[in-house]
Amino acid sequence: MTDEYKTITEVIGEGFYSEKRSKFLAFAHHVETIDEIKDILASYRKKYYVARHVCYAYVLGADKADFRANDDGEPSSTAGKPILGQINSYDLTNVLVIVVRYYGGVNLGTGGLIVAYRTAAADALDHATIETRLVEEVITYSFPYPMMNAVMRVIKEMQPRIVSQTFDNTCSISMSIRQEMAPVLRDRLEKLSFE
Repeated sequence: MTDEYKTITEVIGEGFYSEKRSKFLAFAHHVETIDEIKDILASYRKKYYVARHVCYAYVLGADKADFRANDDGEPSSTAGKPILGQINSYDLTNVLVIVVRYYGGVNLGTGGLIVAYRTAAADALDHATIETRLVEEVITYSFPYPMMNAVMRVIKEMQPRIVSQTFDNTCSISMSIRQEMAPVLRDRLEKLSFE
């Protein structure tokens, strides 16, 4: 497994598709948790309460293990799956794509729906900014105060991001570092204990 993944920035990507008077409004969000997804979905259902369908798909986690597609009343696999397919084709994670459909009075058929949802989702992702992020691991290290200079030298050389720190008789520091570098940092800190 690599310690990098692709996602989108916090700026919401917006897309649009229209077919036989049905309108499909698409929105791509960066998300980190299921609770965040639920809140965003609730806000869209409230904002677009007259829309016939609020379909969505999301992928979470650097390993892309947590995902879901929802058709919200559309025929099975005609909305959520095409949206999820677009997220996967862009190789993204920590992304929620919502497509709001206003029914235009003419049925599109399953093929037409699949094309509509896929196209709207792709348009939203095209209007989002894709970025590569690192999978990080948090390491907490406790040490006696006299070891401070040695610990700070390792931190200066390896440059982890400091999450929290307490300095007292016993000091503790939590650092976040790129996952592939975590064993090296852990090893260097452990070696300090034996110096």
